[in-house]
Amino acid sequence: MGIIDDSLDRAAARTATRPIPRSAGAQVRFLVKGLKGSTRAVAQLLGVSQRTVERYLRDQIRRPRPELAERLAAEVRKRWQPRIRDRARKQAATSTGIVVDTRARFGFTAAPGTSDDGRVRLITQHLPPVYAARLFDAQAAGATDAELQAVVAEGLQDQYFTDRGRRAPGLPPARGDDLLPISVDD
Repeated sequence: MGIIDDSLDRAAARTATRPIPRSAGAQVRFLVKGLKGSTRAVAQLLGVSQRTVERYLRDQIRRPRPELAERLAAEVRKRWQPRIRDRARKQAATSTGIVVDTRARFGFTAAPGTSDDGRVRLITQHLPPVYAARLFDAQAAGATDAELQAVVAEGLQDQYFTDRGRRAPGLPPARGDDLLPISVDD
C-alpha cells in the first residue's frame, strides 16, 4: 500500500463510532465471526497455525507477539464497521469533500537564502467532493500511489494554486511526484 492509500484507510478508520476490540481474544473472535466461523481462514490471514487461532478463541493465549499483535489489529481495523466507513466515504464524495495535508517544494531559482528560493512548504487544503469522489473511485479500482498522488496534485492545483481558475492561468499541469508524504482526512 502507498502513502495516500494508507492515509485514506486511516481517515476512514477514524470515522468508527465504537473502538475496535482491545484484547487479542476478542480481536480473533471478531475475525472468526467475520470470516464465517473459519479458524483456518483466520490462521492463513494472520500467518499462524489453526491451533494458535483456537487457543486465542478460548483465551488460552492472551498476549500475542508484537508483530502478530500488529497484524491482528490491522486486520480487525480493515474490517471494523464497514457500513460506517462507506457512509463517511459517500458523504465526503458527495457533500463534504476531504482535507489534504502535505508538504510540497516550490519557489523560484534564486540566490540561496532569499525568500524566492525554492523550499518545502506545508499545505493544508480542503478539496471539494469532486476530487474526493475521484480519489475514492481510483482507490477502489486499485490505482497505484502515483495515480492517487496525481489526483491529489490536480486538486491542489485547482484549489490552492489557481484558486479555481481565478489566478495563475499559465500554470503547467500538476504532477503527483512533486508532492511529499500526504495525509488525507475525511
